[in-house]
Amino acid sequence: MVGASLIICLASLVELSIQDYPFNNVSLSWDARVDDLVGRLTLDEITLQLAKGGAGINGPAPAIKRLGIGPYQWDTECLHGDMGENATAYPESIGLAASFSTDLIFRMAEATAVEVRATHNAAVQNGSYVDHTGLSCFAPVINIMRDPRWGRNQETYGEDPIVNGMLASAFVKGLQGDHPRFIRANAGCKHFDVYGGPENIPVDKTRFSANVTLRDLRTTFLPAFRYCVEAGSHSLMCSYNSINGVPACANKFLLTDVLRNEWGFKGYVISDQVAVELIKDSHHYYTNNIDTAAGAINAGLNLELAGVHELREVFMSIPDAIKEGKLTEDLVRERVKPLFYTRMRLGEFDPPEMNPYASITTDVIEEKSHRDLAVEAAMKTLVLLKNDGVLPLKKSEYDSIAVVGPMANNPYLQNGDYAASPDFKFVSTPIDGLQSLANKMNYAAGCRSTRCILYDPFSVKKAVTNVEIVLICVGLGTLVEAEGKDRTDLELPGQQQTLIQDVIHYSGSAKIVLISFNAGPVNITWADMNPRVSAIIAAFYPGQATGVALKNVLINPNQSVFGRLPYTWYYSEHQVPEITNYSMQGRTYRYFKGEPLYPFGYGLTYTKFEYSKLQVPATVQAGDITNISVTVRNTMNIVGDEVVQVYILWLNSSVETPQLQLVNFTRLTLQAYQTITYHFTIKPQNIAVYTDDRGWVVEQGDLNVYVGGEQPNQKKHGGTMVLDGQIHINGTKILGFY
Repeated sequence: MVGASLIICLASLVELSIQDYPFNNVSLSWDARVDDLVGRLTLDEITLQLAKGGAGINGPAPAIKRLGIGPYQWDTECLHGDMGENATAYPESIGLAASFSTDLIFRMAEATAVEVRATHNAAVQNGSYVDHTGLSCFAPVINIMRDPRWGRNQETYGEDPIVNGMLASAFVKGLQGDHPRFIRANAGCKHFDVYGGPENIPVDKTRFSANVTLRDLRTTFLPAFRYCVEAGSHSLMCSYNSINGVPACANKFLLTDVLRNEWGFKGYVISDQVAVELIKDSHHYYTNNIDTAAGAINAGLNLELAGVHELREVFMSIPDAIKEGKLTEDLVRERVKPLFYTRMRLGEFDPPEMNPYASITTDVIEEKSHRDLAVEAAMKTLVLLKNDGVLPLKKSEYDSIAVVGPMANNPYLQNGDYAASPDFKFVSTPIDGLQSLANKMNYAAGCRSTRCILYDPFSVKKAVTNVEIVLICVGLGTLVEAEGKDRTDLELPGQQQTLIQDVIHYSGSAKIVLISFNAGPVNITWADMNPRVSAIIAAFYPGQATGVALKNVLINPNQSVFGRLPYTWYYSEHQVPEITNYSMQGRTYRYFKGEPLYPFGYGLTYTKFEYSKLQVPATVQAGDITNISVTVRNTMNIVGDEVVQVYILWLNSSVETPQLQLVNFTRLTLQAYQTITYHFTIKPQNIAVYTDDRGWVVEQGDLNVYVGGEQPNQKKHGGTMVLDGQIHINGTKILGFY
C-alpha cells in the first residue's frame, strides 16, 4: 500500500511539474509559450515533429510524453465537408464557386469546421489519432482553373484570381472562426503554386515543370494565395510540380521571398503527399535525402506529408544535414515553431473549459441546420444555361415523366472528389427528388457508369416513350475527371451523346431538360442548338441534397436562385493551347479571344433585372479606394438572385494587361419588383498593373468600368444588363511587390 501511494504521489508531482511549464501558462503570450516549448525539445524530437505530417504509418506527429504533449494528426481533408467521416456533404468547390457567394462559402466552411471539431473531440477522448481526425484542414484549393481538361478542376473555385481570392478568404474565416483566442479548425490553402495540370496527360504531375513568366505568376497564380494569407490562414500546402525547374516544395523564391518576406506569412507550409520525396525521385533536383531535407527546410518548408507506406521520411535526415553543415539547428527550431503555435491556438495547451470549441460533440454532425444548408448550397450552385420557357415547370404534378442517364441515380459520384460520407438517409439523388413530380416515373440509367462504354438503348427508349417530361442526367464524375485523371478532350464519355440523341428521337413531343454533372466543360453544343432540348442545367456535383435541390428549382418560380459560370465553357479542346503550355494567352475570359459556348459569369434566371444610376467617380487619386454604386431592380413578380459583376478595362497601360478583369462581385436576393442600390469598392491593388522593375503600380491613365449581370459585349446574353463608366487615374502610386 505504501508503494502504491508513493507511485501515485510521484505521478501527481510529475503532472504538477508539467503543468508548471511556461508553455502551459495561459497568462503568457503565444510567442513566449512557443519559445519555451520548442526550447525544451531535443533535435530528435523536433525531427519527428517535422517529419510526421503524413498519413498511414507516417502520422500522427508522436507524443512527447516527458513534457505531457500528446500526438497530433495533421492529415485532415475538409474541402466541402469532413472527408472520410460521417459528415454533411456539401457541393463540390467548383459548384460553390458558381454561387458567387462569399456568404455561402463562409457558412459552409463554418458548418464543416463544427463537424471537424466534433469528430476530433470524440477521437481524442477515445485516444484515437488516425487519419482525418485532426483539426488542420488541407483546404481550400485555390489553384486557377486554367485548362478545361485538368482532372482537378472540380476542387477549384474556377478561372478568375479575384473570385478565387475572395472565396478563399471567406472559407478561411468561416473555418477558423472569430474567437479572440482560439481557432475552431485551421485552414491550409493549396496547392502553392502554379499548379493546374497536367495530372497524367501527357506527362505526370510529379515530374512536370510549369514554366511560367513572371507576369503570369504575379497576375494569375499568386493573387488568390495572397488573399488567403491576408485572411489569416495558418497553413499553405506546396504543390507537386516544379516552377521554372525548381520544385515548389524546395522553392525559396516561393516559400520565403514571396510568402514570408513580401506577404508576412507566419504560419506553416506542409508538403503535398510525397512531394518531398519527389523532389529527389521524380524531379531529380537533389540526389539524396540529406540534400533534399536541407534544401526543403532552407527554402521554407515546415512539415513533410510523406507517403502512406513510406518507411523513412526524407525529413528524418535533418540531423545528418545539420552534421554536414547543410542546415542549422537554429533554423530547424524556427521551422517547428509555427506547428506548435497552431496547436496552441487550436486549444491543445489550454484548459478545455477555456475553449468553447472543446465542448462540441458529435450531436452536431448532420444536424438539421447543416442539412438545410446543404440544400440551399446545392440550389445556389446550379447554373441555368438554356431555357425556352419550360422552366419552371408549369404543373406541380404530371401523369408521367422519365429520368434517364448514368447520373440519375448515382449517390457517390454526385458528391465529387474529397467528399464527406453522409448518412444515406440524408442523401437524395435526382431520382429521389423528382419522383414526386408525376403519378408515374420511368427510369433508365442507359449506361452502367459515366464512362458509358456499354449502352442499353432499349431501356432508354422504353423509359421515354409516351411521357410528358424527360430529364436527362449525364456527366463525368470521379470515374472520368479527378486527381490523376485528365481528359484528352471535352466530349461526353462513351455513348452519352448517343443517349441524348435517342431520347430526342423516341420521346415524341415531350419536353426535355438536360442536366449535366461535370466540373470541366463538356461538349453539349448539339443540345444547346437543338430546339427539342428546352432547358439545360449545369449541376456540377451538388452533394447530398442533389435531388431535393433540383426539384426545388425546377418547380418553384420563387426559387430562382441559380448561380453563374465560374469559368469559360469552351466548345471544344481545340479552343485552348496544350495543357503543358503555361502561358495564359488564349486562356480564360481574361485572355481568350474566341467565342465560347457559354462565357464566364453567364447564367439565366426566371426573372429579369434592370440596372440604372451607375455612379462612377470621374477622377480617382492613384492609390485611393474607388467607390461606385449601382441600382438594380427586379422587374418581375418573382423572387430572384442576381450576381452583380464589376469589371475593368485598362485603356492606356504601359504594360500588358488582361482584356477584361473582374474586380468585385456580390450576390443579391431581390423580392418581386424590389429595387436595391448597392455600393462597391475597387481596391487600388485591383487597379494596379504589374511591372518587372517596380512591382505593382497604379498608373496614371483611364479605366473603363462595367457593372452588370454578365461580361460586357458578350454575344450569348443572360437576360441582364451591363452599364459602363470611365475613370481617370490621377498621378502614379507604386505599391511594390506583393
